[in-house]
Amino acid sequence: MLKFTFTDKPNLNILCLGAHPDDIEIGCGGTLLRLFNDYNIQQICWVVFSSNKTRYSEALASAQQFLKDVPDKTIDIKNFKDGFMPFQGAEIKEYFEQLKHEYEPDIIFTHYLSDRHQDHRLIGDLTWNTFRNHLVLEYEIPKYDGDLGNPNFYVSLTGGQVKKRNRIILDSFESQKTKHWFNEDTFNAMLRIRGMESGNKTAEAFYARKTVL
Repeated sequence: MLKFTFTDKPNLNILCLGAHPDDIEIGCGGTLLRLFNDYNIQQICWVVFSSNKTRYSEALASAQQFLKDVPDKTIDIKNFKDGFMPFQGAEIKEYFEQLKHEYEPDIIFTHYLSDRHQDHRLIGDLTWNTFRNHLVLEYEIPKYDGDLGNPNFYVSLTGGQVKKRNRIILDSFESQKTKHWFNEDTFNAMLRIRGMESGNKTAEAFYARKTVL
């Protein structure tokens, strides 16, 4: 199978969007580590839309670890209410309009449009509503709802990238460890399944609705 590369872009600009702390890390953390290794990153903007005092500290610590080797980075952690984002849609839409004028990303990582969590769906919808001529990769989050789909874009990961991704997540998000699914077994299971589907050992998977050759 032919491999997808960014040979025409010597410097990549990346926009990462997550409804909650840990969404970006779980959904595309390994892929970001691979991109950081394989390409020169000109600029990255990392946006988390909800937080409280504890979650803010965790989200900031995690983002700083993932992005520590990226010189030009913006980390923006908002405080929209977890679970209520569709009811704050106008305010969030205004923020998206601000992003559109401030950044011109080559790649956007956002939530899967068919995710059953209402906050995730809103962020995914507004991504497509706002950025209409960009490469958008929708990541997936394993959860109780059982809403995983059939992705069509895979990124293989090395063992080192998997270990680093999982370590940062587990070390940073102490408040989430009481959740029955928040553990390395779940993270690795997802990576292994998507790796098997793509002919690799481990991979993260995405939904790429539009790609142009």
